[in-house]
Amino acid sequence: MIYRFGVFEFDDETKELRRNGRAAALEPQPARALALLLSRAGDVVSREELREAVWGKDTHVDFDRGTAYCLSQIRTAIGDSGDNPRFIQTIPKRGFEFIAPVATAPLPHPGAKPGSPRWVIGLAIAGLTALVLTAFALGFVRYEEPTSRRVVIGVSVFDNETGQADYDRPVAGLSDLVVERLSKLDPDRISVIGNAAVLRQPRNIRNLKALAQDLKADYVLLGQLQRGETGLRFITHFIRLKDETHLKANRIPITDADLTGLEAAVVGEFERAVRDALRRPSN
Repeated sequence: MIYRFGVFEFDDETKELRRNGRAAALEPQPARALALLLSRAGDVVSREELREAVWGKDTHVDFDRGTAYCLSQIRTAIGDSGDNPRFIQTIPKRGFEFIAPVATAPLPHPGAKPGSPRWVIGLAIAGLTALVLTAFALGFVRYEEPTSRRVVIGVSVFDNETGQADYDRPVAGLSDLVVERLSKLDPDRISVIGNAAVLRQPRNIRNLKALAQDLKADYVLLGQLQRGETGLRFITHFIRLKDETHLKANRIPITDADLTGLEAAVVGEFERAVRDALRRPSN
């Protein structure tokens, strides 16, 4: 099968990637990963499925490092970015999804001779497919996302503002936990981003306009652990990015210095905020 996307085409039999008809270098393992992602375009490919396709069940490797390398090589070859993806999006805790429009064309039939009806038909289909994809790439045909597209939510790394370094790791880990829980909340309607560089910036240089532009996100979640007159407290923020409006903010008092019960309270607060946003007729 030949897969075509943008100015690229990929032969899943030879595992050859071409850009504007010219071969683009891609090592065998990243090529196998790309073949699987293209064959499942529009669906989330789990990390386990990717591992089996690239290395098989009986090969023992440093999977996280190997996967990161494969995705890095693919993105370099096709000019993609993990922070602002056009082709491959990382779905936290779930896997990866090829998000760009993909067209397919069958490989030339072994018995099709140049000039034969089968050869002519195959050539015409391939040419038409290439023309349509080129129109997409150059902007002559605009791809409109479905009106029922998933809501994109960015989860910024939470801030420890107590001045006590012992809280740095648990507070940062709390933001990762929120990403994990929200990713499972309603995967068909919600896309959660938590690993983009713009989300890992400290509060004093965080820019909501840049965040909205880079991530194409609808909402962002922020959180701060603070020390008040009566003890610790955690502040949650649920912000609509298009107008930077706080849709919900809450102060969670903490009675124990070891943050007992904070995880459940923060996760529950953000889950309720997201559900409320999904119920609104217009975002």
